[in-house]
Formats: sequence, structure tokens, C-alpha cells
Amino acid sequence: MSDTIKIKLTIADRVYPLTITPDQEATLRASAKKIESMIKQLEKNYAVRDKQDVLAMCALQYAARLEKQGGEKEVQMDSSLEHKAQELVDLIDVHIATY
Repeated sequence: MSDTIKIKLTIADRVYPLTITPDQEATLRASAKKIESMIKQLEKNYAVRDKQDVLAMCALQYAARLEKQGGEKEVQMDSSLEHKAQELVDLIDVHIATY
């Protein structure tokens, strides 16, 4: 028997049955709750024709956030790598100077 559970999530007035592992449940429920919250906010602030428009805007906002976070992580990674590379160069310089 597999270690999965069945849950139902409601997003934009639709029910989505999912078969997941137990460790995914909290994350998926929290994510669905955030999506629902953003949908309500978008419907409140903008003239929306249908749920498809709201879902598209919601997806765009989350994708933009992920893209921004990924870019920030790349900058941090580049800085970290640059620092490590400089440390290696310094070690090589010290080693060469001793010969």
C-alpha cells in the first residue's frame, strides 16, 4: 500500500481532488489559501470578467515573485562565489610567495 492521502482543495470556486504524500499536505493547503486570498483581493480591486482573468493575474504575480527571488539568490550566489574565488587566489598567492 502506498503512503499517499487524498485531499480536496478549492481554488476559484472549483474543487481539485489530489493524491499526495502526507508531508505535502500543509504546504498545498497553505498555498491554496494564499491563492484564494489573492483572488479575493484582485476581484475587490479590479474589474474582472471571469475567474480565468483572476487566475491568470494571480499566476503572473506569483511567477514574478519567484523570478525576483531567484534573481536575488543568483546575485547572492555570485557574490559568495566571487568571495570564495578571491580567497583561493589569496591562498595561491601566499603559497607561491613561500617558494
